[in-house]
Amino acid sequence: MATETTLPDRQPTLRVVAMPNDVNLLGSVFGGWIMSQVDIAASIPAIRRARGRVATRAVNSFEFREPLFVGDVVSFYSDVVKVGRTSITVDVAVFAERLRSGYQCIRVTQAQLTFVALGDAGEPRPIPAE
Repeated sequence: MATETTLPDRQPTLRVVAMPNDVNLLGSVFGGWIMSQVDIAASIPAIRRARGRVATRAVNSFEFREPLFVGDVVSFYSDVVKVGRTSITVDVAVFAERLRSGYQCIRVTQAQLTFVALGDAGEPRPIPAE
């Protein structure tokens, strides 16, 4: 049984609803769909901090704690946790609000990704000072 929680007291970076096209034969959302959404959610603060184009350099960690299902409202909360000369590391926490039978909020996934800031020709570039 999943441990219930509440959403963080701030706006999510990204919020989507899991749809029927996103599920596998067992009825839960494909892990690859979740990974794609996490990559998008992590890139948003990375782009803001880099003040421009970034590319995913590494998926440092990815933990699937609970499955997602059709109709779950999925919220992604992203935080920059490290800034290097050309790289930015972002943590992402993913929560599901289950509305099918009452209300339940659970943390379903957590991940950490590293991005590299890119120049016009696609080469790594220094990240501006804040």
